[in-house]
Amino acid sequence: MAALPDHTGAKRALYLEDLSVGDRFQSGEHALDAAQIKAFARQFDPQPFHTDEEAAKNTFFGGLAASGWHTAALTMKLLVESGLPLAEGVIGSGGELQWPKPTRPGDVLHVVGEVIEIVPSRSKPGRAMVTMRCRTLNQYGDVVQNFTPKLVVHARPS
Repeated sequence: MAALPDHTGAKRALYLEDLSVGDRFQSGEHALDAAQIKAFARQFDPQPFHTDEEAAKNTFFGGLAASGWHTAALTMKLLVESGLPLAEGVIGSGGELQWPKPTRPGDVLHVVGEVIEIVPSRSKPGRAMVTMRCRTLNQYGDVVQNFTPKLVVHARPS
């Protein structure tokens, strides 16, 4: 189930009642270039394989690669803007993160997510912990990030 458009064509915000295990979502896309990779890295992960194309050739990555944290930040942006329209926001409570392949200049990323578990809160009625399986893929279908977040999702206000 993806977010359903409302009468204006905008995606409808989803509450806990709108989610079921097995629901799938797909985000829009983000094209990544070397300038974005270097700018993020200079500020948050200043290692040569993220900041310098020449120096990156002689590293583990064999060329310029985005920081995994850049890929994670782009995944969050895609989820929030177009992939998972939760009414109260995408509120994380932990999770697992893996980067099986590097993200490279020229990659066009999108996120495919699936609800894999919903556990109602025993202490806070009106909310649940929703576990998602989110895969960030490039234009070739290569998985560049696996993310299994636990999200706090609220029920529709009464």
